[in-house]
Amino acid sequence: MNRISTFRAALVALLPLAAIALTSPAAAQSPTASPAPAASPAPSATPVPAPVTPVPPPAETKSPADSPAASQTPPPAAPVQTADPFGEPITLEPKKVVMLKGNANWDAAFDALIEAFKQLTAQLGKESVKPSGNPMIVYTSTDDTGFTFIAEYPVDQDVKNLGKGMSMGNSPDGKALKFVHRGSYDNMDNTYEAITNHLDDKKLEAKDTFIEEYITDPLKTAEDKLVINVYVPLK
Repeated sequence: MNRISTFRAALVALLPLAAIALTSPAAAQSPTASPAPAASPAPSATPVPAPVTPVPPPAETKSPADSPAASQTPPPAAPVQTADPFGEPITLEPKKVVMLKGNANWDAAFDALIEAFKQLTAQLGKESVKPSGNPMIVYTSTDDTGFTFIAEYPVDQDVKNLGKGMSMGNSPDGKALKFVHRGSYDNMDNTYEAITNHLDDKKLEAKDTFIEEYITDPLKTAEDKLVINVYVPLK
């Protein structure tokens, strides 16, 4: 029983006693001119004042969250992440690039690509030339054991003093489909399998090359945090 219920029960129990005291013979025979103490039996018979004052229940206390100001401020909305494009038709524009040809086997594929990017970055640093876009890998041929590729960095000017195996040129252009891969390079097989299924479903014919654009810096980003746009040129 809470505190309010206890006070109500005590008050109800004391009311009959007050009625008896007010109708007793002693009160009827009392002379009556002056207000004698007997004319007010309540103080001696019943300590009423204490129970008649209700105590506010603890539930009346409001937290700051219940205040009008708090209720008028909605919580911030959670960011909505949109799905990555998968098979989005685009048109690639040619870019001036400094490039380095290479080859690798599949067991050391990512290490070979990183080494090519390092060589190009070092050469650009020597020539005080800053890249004007994201690094790219253009796969020129593949088989069961390995592949050949061209590592490219877009630049706004010609690089005059080029290292061994380096040259200037243009990146691939034309109609292509854009796909996005997130995660490690080792999981690229799953992305390319999905790409192959997409091309089969749409009955599209691709050229014998494909391009990877590294949106995250491959020299500074953890491999499992990579974001790579894959472009599949169409015939």
